[in-house]
Amino acid sequence: MNYIGSKKYLLDFIGNTIEKEVNSLEDKVMCDLFAGTGVVGEYFKNKVKKVISNDIEPYAYTIIYNKIKNSTKFSLKKIEFSPKKGFIYEHYAVKRNYFTKENAQIIDGIREWIEKTELSEDEYHFYLASLIFSADRVANTTGVYGYFLKNTKFMAKTKLKILPHEFISSNNEHEVYNKDANELIKYIKGDILYLDPPYNHRQYGLNYHILNTIVKNKEFNPRGKSGFDNYLRSDYCKKTKVEKVFENLIEKAKFKYIFLSYSSDGILDKETIKIIMSKYGEYKKIQCMHPRLRVNKKSKNGQVVEYLHILIK
Repeated sequence: MNYIGSKKYLLDFIGNTIEKEVNSLEDKVMCDLFAGTGVVGEYFKNKVKKVISNDIEPYAYTIIYNKIKNSTKFSLKKIEFSPKKGFIYEHYAVKRNYFTKENAQIIDGIREWIEKTELSEDEYHFYLASLIFSADRVANTTGVYGYFLKNTKFMAKTKLKILPHEFISSNNEHEVYNKDANELIKYIKGDILYLDPPYNHRQYGLNYHILNTIVKNKEFNPRGKSGFDNYLRSDYCKKTKVEKVFENLIEKAKFKYIFLSYSSDGILDKETIKIIMSKYGEYKKIQCMHPRLRVNKKSKNGQVVEYLHILIK
């Protein structure tokens, strides 16, 4: 998945820094509070005693449930479905060009099978995560769902093949949540807190609205050319509110080591972050350069600085 803000290519930078600062990890509880697709939490899944993974978006919760909480393998051979002309077909293939009609019917058919089949909670999230990752591979977009492409691209023309959403096994028990980060922080505690909040005005609930639609499986009246539903608007994406919610989070956090990933493109500047975090303990930051994610030809090119702000509370 071509995911906005993904730390997939920064894992060595982030992981090595955290391991260096914290030293021994095996007895530690690590929390990935804005988990997205869960790549950072998965990196630590077999390095720490427990991972706490959270994301407020329904599609992301499905992904992190499977990636972080699941350890038992399941077979896709269990899936038995018939293509269906359902909600995705009608609104995102016939009325909008997000999927071919064939692929939309496959999505609707598999989604119906998941909901009607007796599955454990672990199985349910495995099959659902596999569906949304497989659907994303053939979506007729630039990588996000703010709008579809006028002409159907090559990959979108290929027939959807359901592929497993892979995860690594673990002998430890891990926790996953679908909560507002500033609320959840009041009720959890641990040793390492990793923060990767939204850093600009792009709302994830809008950019990945169709994945949420597939996960929630509820009919609504799609709005506008993009066909979106009501979506969560994060205060971390609002310049007038982000400073307050960020400091509230740092203040309430019951973790000794806090690591914040934040881009030089972010709406909070590095000096403001330094001032806030320094109030609560020993602060420092390190940085690395990496290519800026481009979701289309109009996106900025070049390099961006990724700061890792570190607080020992």
